[in-house]
Amino acid sequence: MAYEAIKRKSEAGRCLLCQNAPCSGACPKGLAVDEIVRSVRFENETGAARKLDHITCEGCSAPCVGACTRARIDRGVDIPTILSSITAEIPRTSKADLSIDFCGVHCENPFFLSSSVVGSDYEMVAKAFEMGWAGVAFKTIGLFTPDEVSPRFAALEKEDNPFVGFKNIEQISDHTLEENMDYLRRLKKDYPTKVIIASIMGQNEEEWTKLASLMEEAGADIIECNFSCPQMVGEGLGSDVGTDPQLVAKYTAATKKGTTLPVLAKMTPNITKMEVPAEAAVRAGADGLAAINTIKSVMNINLQTFSSAPDVDGKSPEGGYSGKAVKPIALRFINDMAKDENLKGVPISGMGGIETWRDAAEFLALGCETVQVTTSVMQYGYRIIEDMIGGMQDYLAQNGMTSVRQMIGKALPNIVPAESVNRRTIEYPKFNRRTCVGCGRCYISCFDGGHQALRMDEKRQPLMDAKKCVGCQLCKLVCPTGSITAGTRVEKRK
Repeated sequence: MAYEAIKRKSEAGRCLLCQNAPCSGACPKGLAVDEIVRSVRFENETGAARKLDHITCEGCSAPCVGACTRARIDRGVDIPTILSSITAEIPRTSKADLSIDFCGVHCENPFFLSSSVVGSDYEMVAKAFEMGWAGVAFKTIGLFTPDEVSPRFAALEKEDNPFVGFKNIEQISDHTLEENMDYLRRLKKDYPTKVIIASIMGQNEEEWTKLASLMEEAGADIIECNFSCPQMVGEGLGSDVGTDPQLVAKYTAATKKGTTLPVLAKMTPNITKMEVPAEAAVRAGADGLAAINTIKSVMNINLQTFSSAPDVDGKSPEGGYSGKAVKPIALRFINDMAKDENLKGVPISGMGGIETWRDAAEFLALGCETVQVTTSVMQYGYRIIEDMIGGMQDYLAQNGMTSVRQMIGKALPNIVPAESVNRRTIEYPKFNRRTCVGCGRCYISCFDGGHQALRMDEKRQPLMDAKKCVGCQLCKLVCPTGSITAGTRVEKRK
């Protein structure tokens, strides 16, 4: 049983997450196999257990594995191993309340689509609303329609993960103003309880004011000022605005002039101190903040043609980097703004690398009240909302919280300046000889990237030299079997 969790995670990671997955159709016990595996993949163990409902694969010949689409590539996903190792306990308490009021607007849960292609017309957003998303930051609307390029996306790979990071060179909505206003009107009419954030981008004060007025007329609940898109064509657009506090203030004020709705300033991470333009926006009347937008990037140089990706007829501009890899950067900026004395109490909608309910919970714990998602939806579809909602509710219930608001900002006191952390003690690693497989990864990393505090004995087990070990725990991070954990914290030797 020592490696069941590792095998479960590994096999779930191999799943192609098919549409109308044949594995479910092949299950003689009628299980929604694809949904169970997807819940495991997206860290919703209790949701997987709930769907499994104590049904076992005992005595089954596993036709689901034979039907698995993955078998066309190498071998079918070991579904029985995944299902048999699900042991999560389903919370007995009532489900926690995920609703929250953001900038005075009631949201049924904190999960929104962020301003991008995933929320760019009526049919797309309607489908997302039907599946459970609380709202959408509609793809940025302007008074002009940009000329787009082909292709416009690229992904960063690492080992067997084809989507660690993502780059796009899209601009704002390529629909006309009239089309976009029609989408918003129809969405608000058909889904009156869902929240519509209208993202806008003007080229001067008059345009910001006019767009704000038009969005309110079309039925938006909140206006989001896109001060941060890194790949716009033309000066004074996107992140060119977000790095200039004076422009941020001027365009925020212009937007407020055109609407009575709450206004969010969407900030750029292509800056050292996000608090500076954020403060300028709030002084000019912004009711809340949104962060982060994508990061300027150059990705994937082709060493045969020496072009970058996405390759547009041999050329590529800098573009916006997103995906799981940017989450730590996003959290850093969220923390900075949440702790800024001049921004205390200002609502924040967080985004950047959110794939699972756990990712979202980290943003909430650092002070965000809502979160926005794009890249994960582009990869996996709107269906991820099921595990986001279920996973978040179960987490709150298991931790004695009845409302999502109870966890907002709970991690902020624990992010401290470097001079404030405990430097008097050391936490040595602890080695589990029973589960260690003797791969030597800990030894290699310690010797080549650490303090040469480990050696391998004749049984291929690591032995630690406490005189050399500094407690960095690099060994714990590289161990593939989880056989190294944090040990007891003790006073440093004099």
